[in-house]
Amino acid sequence: MNKYRMYIDEVGNPDLESSNDPNHRFLSLTGVIIDLDYVKQTVNPEMENLKKKYFDSHPDEPVIFHRKEILNASPPFTKLNDKNIRRNFDEELLYLLNIWNYIVITVCIDKKRHKETYNIWRYDPYHYCLAVLMERFVLYLKRNNLKGDVMAESRGGKEDMRLKKSFSNLIEKGTDFISPEIFNDVLTSKELKIKPKTANISGLQLADLIAHPSRFEILKENRFIEKAIPPFTSKIIGILQNKYDKEKDKIYGRKMI
Repeated sequence: MNKYRMYIDEVGNPDLESSNDPNHRFLSLTGVIIDLDYVKQTVNPEMENLKKKYFDSHPDEPVIFHRKEILNASPPFTKLNDKNIRRNFDEELLYLLNIWNYIVITVCIDKKRHKETYNIWRYDPYHYCLAVLMERFVLYLKRNNLKGDVMAESRGGKEDMRLKKSFSNLIEKGTDFISPEIFNDVLTSKELKIKPKTANISGLQLADLIAHPSRFEILKENRFIEKAIPPFTSKIIGILQNKYDKEKDKIYGRKMI
């Protein structure tokens, strides 16, 4: 049986005290689910070829895809200041995002509403987001008779400890909807894998590229954003419609909490 991995990318921060600031009101977690053999045989080599073609990426000093740096054409993506190179790169990247086989689940929390609702005792926003994301990942695995594990990008000492603690609590205690037995039945590891950005993990970079557009779509859908969707973001959102976890007409891959 093939093994699947969910790569997690975080947009925003879990700090409840910043929830009244419109720029920090929302926290989202995006999980990208991929067959690990497919990552090895297809996603990784094709992503590395794209880096090599446009940015002279070398195994000793690999270029790491990061959405914000790509959009701003900041180092090591300064070649994207050339309009022709930008157009060609964008087309190739969108093509790969479209043809690669992966499943997306994004959970977004309104920290302001969360804080107002639980004015005496509150869930930690990150743990709440992770719990809903993990429930949907586990149900995806169970529904498709698959096994898998989870990886996230390192954020540093204290935040990594928070990540690991939240994950361990879920596996040991379960949630209101998923028992610990079900978690342990479909997950191949009780430990959250954490890797630094410098490790050049293609799955984490893929999650980074689509996490913000996915969050933008959810916030737009729930009328938290009035401004128009930027053109490139709109194209990624269009691609994601065929990547979200869904069954018939029911979409499991987008959730506002």
